[in-house]
Amino acid sequence: MCGIVGYVGPRPSQDILIAGLARLEYRGYDSAGIAVIDGEGHLGMRKKAGKLNMLRASLADAPLNDGTTGIGHTRWATHGGPTDVNAHPHLADDDKLAVIHNGIIENFSALREELLAAGVTLRSETDTEVAAALLGQEYAKSGDLQTAFQNVVNRLEGAFTLLAMHQDHPGLVVGARRNSPLVIGLGEGENFLGSDVAAFIEHTRKALAIGQDQIVSITPSAVTVTDFEGNPVEAEPFDVSWDAAAAEKGGWSSFMAKEVSEQPEAVANTIRGRVHDGQVIIPELDGMDELFTGINRVIITACGTASYAALVGKYAIEQWARIATDVELAHEFRYRDPVIGDDTLVISISQSGETMDTLMAVKYARERGARTLSICNTQGATIPRESDAVVYTHAGPEVAVASTKAFSAQITALLLLGLHMGRVRQTLTSSDDVAELAALPDKIARVLAEEHEHVTQMASWMADTRSVLFLGRHVGYPIALEGALKLKEISYIHAEASPPVSSSTDRSRSSSPASPCSCSCRRRATQR
Repeated sequence: MCGIVGYVGPRPSQDILIAGLARLEYRGYDSAGIAVIDGEGHLGMRKKAGKLNMLRASLADAPLNDGTTGIGHTRWATHGGPTDVNAHPHLADDDKLAVIHNGIIENFSALREELLAAGVTLRSETDTEVAAALLGQEYAKSGDLQTAFQNVVNRLEGAFTLLAMHQDHPGLVVGARRNSPLVIGLGEGENFLGSDVAAFIEHTRKALAIGQDQIVSITPSAVTVTDFEGNPVEAEPFDVSWDAAAAEKGGWSSFMAKEVSEQPEAVANTIRGRVHDGQVIIPELDGMDELFTGINRVIITACGTASYAALVGKYAIEQWARIATDVELAHEFRYRDPVIGDDTLVISISQSGETMDTLMAVKYARERGARTLSICNTQGATIPRESDAVVYTHAGPEVAVASTKAFSAQITALLLLGLHMGRVRQTLTSSDDVAELAALPDKIARVLAEEHEHVTQMASWMADTRSVLFLGRHVGYPIALEGALKLKEISYIHAEASPPVSSSTDRSRSSSPASPCSCSCRRRATQR
């Protein structure tokens, strides 16, 4: 989950780059670096293993000459360990060219051997330096950065976002994306690139989405987007619906605590504008009634937390829309031969809209004739653009590593979808469930306010627990799965989830929930 930021404009670039990287720290990284073309047209670079503060300290001790063109990167090590040498940017063409990269170049070994055979010296173990060296070779042939960049990206295989700049071309940054996110930020007399809008949200909320296999060139006054063959492409503009303050802790002890507290707002924003006169009508799905009445199967595909939200959605769609619904893990979906066709709706769920396995599942489904709908939180992301329709969750930025409000918002969107489909298919017999959904934000707010002390007491009581079993039935089962995942992620306590197993005596009783156990087995199990 590396972070990328690029800038061209009138302002000193170092502060903009460092601030942008700081907003991307939530993505996880083990080294950071920047490259800047200074006012005299010279390219300077600094990179350090460790956290961003290590880079800040290095720049404070020995400042780079500042300039108005720059690129910055936070790296999560793949090829080569987390060292200063392996950190980005990587240089080429006698250190006049700088390159940063997210993703993995799958054919880098063959390209590396080609470069070594040609006598090129490589200083790192990374696949990124291979791309930089190739770009240096191509630039030496043409003297044109954009032409050289286009030639190189067409030779690369895998998933990548690349940014490059050359000291011969101050005021120009070029970028490309394949199966890895890249977004353009549009300013006044300045422009930005980022792997996430958080990289530039402090400066602008106007953005352009970059599509698959596209190249972008930014100068202070212009943005040009082409495909990998050089053909002009019309990029899709959008406005970011949140500001820089939304991605800051704002006095909370952690981003996770903040985002837990934001669940009522996230759920309310997801519902807003979609409930009318006791009915759910999702405006984004206008004109899709024929699809919803014509399908006879739904597949929901997602990974991790989103797949647990999908299980709740399965119950909702089957109950309200009366359509057989399956949940498929996206990372397994395309590795077999699933039975899908034009009577199948494939729903994908991804907070970022860039989850690679989920994106590949969507493409696989479309290739086989299925209709696709995405549930996503991120405007301009790839998965919504690859889908026939999208329902946005409007949860705001998710900065905490462990999903919180995004999970609640995804479930809300799936409930809305189930109610919408039930209305269209005329299988929904009561508006009571719609009223219950509309009341959810207030109920969540009340639980957060009233149960905080009880949760704190339980956390203290469980602090020394070595293993926890979460039990849940019906929609409680996917919630149990998510609860077990969260306990493992945050507390490093072993946890599993299971549906409760009924005895033969239980099965003969009423289906009403059993009374809570009043014995001391829970205490004894914890003591063991």
